[in-house]
Amino acid sequence: MDAKTDASLTLIDLEPELEDFRQAVVEGLSSSPQKTLPCKFFYDAAGSALFDQICNLDEYYPTRTEISILETCADELAELVGPDRLLVEYGSGSSIKIRILLDHLALAAYMPLDISRDHLLQSAQKIADDYPQLDVMPVCADYSQLTNLPEYSANPEQRRVGFFPGSSIGNFTREEAGDFMRNVARQLQPGDGFIVGIDLKKESDILRAAYNDQKGVTAAFNMNLLKRINEELSAEINLQGFAHNAVYNQALGRVEMHLVSQLEQQIKLGDQAFELAQNETIHTENSHKYDLVEFQQLAEAAGFKARKVWTDANNWFSVHYLER
Repeated sequence: MDAKTDASLTLIDLEPELEDFRQAVVEGLSSSPQKTLPCKFFYDAAGSALFDQICNLDEYYPTRTEISILETCADELAELVGPDRLLVEYGSGSSIKIRILLDHLALAAYMPLDISRDHLLQSAQKIADDYPQLDVMPVCADYSQLTNLPEYSANPEQRRVGFFPGSSIGNFTREEAGDFMRNVARQLQPGDGFIVGIDLKKESDILRAAYNDQKGVTAAFNMNLLKRINEELSAEINLQGFAHNAVYNQALGRVEMHLVSQLEQQIKLGDQAFELAQNETIHTENSHKYDLVEFQQLAEAAGFKARKVWTDANNWFSVHYLER
């Protein structure tokens, strides 16, 4: 349903139901041998604010590196994208990076997609205020499950360009990433562009530090998921009974975030109880890392042509321009 926020902004609200959250938690905690929780539920208002803090940490290189690349290649992107496009951002977050594109691309409209309604509305309203010539259409949705984009009523046939920054595609398994990109390809017309940020494989020490920061912000971000389950699903979770840990799984090329049970305990959710042994973990997030060829092969298998790629001087991060 649509919800008017003011004269300039209309929210298209496709937020998952609370029951979907409960079902995902039950399924994840019932998994064997590894309990899991879906990382997409990190992003309530508190989680989104914590992630904004993570992006400013010294150890967390991806955000500042990607911003630097985008600032360098923005003019080239504008040429590749062309004028008068509807820019669709998958997982808009605080919308810092999008402003680089808004300042350089000649866009007709902007559609940010995000699962955190309050955070999305605040960010979209700031964009609408700062870019009054731009039609802003925020969509609260789980973009990984969104088969069709809402229609742009001003011009249903408007050509599109997709934007997926932050190496968020790394949260998917390789198979899920391929499925997601095939879905995006279906939402674009032939010749439409897709701008994707991809974190590259590098020394494990750099990766471990980025996800285990000294200030404990990433730990708070991970723990907030348990807090959310307690508050929204009326669960009984001993928050002091868990600790954050992130490890680099070299064989699978990914950082894994876990919540580690500090003692033998139960998580209670309604009439269900989930047993945890001491040192047993709940796997909350993957962050897969790619090399350039590996990602381009994935993109091409999903229906895209790799047109251009930019990296930083350290080859830590990359921005890809793909064409449907």
